Amino acid sequence: MKTTETCEVYTYDQAKVDSLKKQINETDVQATSQIFKVLADEKRFTVAYALTLTEELCVCDIANLLGASTATASHHLRTLHKKGLVKSRKEGKLVFYSLDDDHVTDVINLAMLHQREGKGHE
Repeated sequence: MKTTETCEVYTYDQAKVDSLKKQINETDVQATSQIFKVLADEKRFTVAYALTLTEELCVCDIANLLGASTATASHHLRTLHKKGLVKSRKEGKLVFYSLDDDHVTDVINLAMLHQREGKGHE
């Protein structure tokens, strides 16, 4: 038996659609989708996930984790920082990164849980 992923007829609930359009702030959706766009990169997600497993990592730790140069690691960290996903602190000649807050940790952990439960179908 073949299932389709589209409706067989075109009809919609006008009141429901109008209500949703009022509730959805396009600016917020666009800004929030950018967070997922940043995390969609496998290397950046690896960094973010690693930071859920430990409190903080220096740029050199992250470079080694990724098997990349410190310049490449710094590029990924800069991208994560610009979107407010990580924060940094300098200690002497080292720069340490951690996740910005518990919301970021929650998003990453929920995504990993979803995948582990087999619900992250490709």
